[in-house]
Amino acid sequence: MLIPTTKGLMDEAMLVKKTGGVDDENEHTTWVEYWLDGEPKPVHRSVHVTLKKNINAEPIVGGF
Repeated sequence: MLIPTTKGLMDEAMLVKKTGGVDDENEHTTWVEYWLDGEPKPVHRSVHVTLKKNINAEPIVGGF
């Protein structure tokens, strides 16, 4: 399978796959990272977050 990375499309067999997650009263989060040997940080990261509680927040309008 080809994985989109910061180095372009790469064959999954060339990469090290690492997974993780958090599951607490506020969220359920999972992630997948692909690492290339010799690189100091992952070349791909995918994250999925499910919030378990409603957030009451005002929308932020404007810029910096």
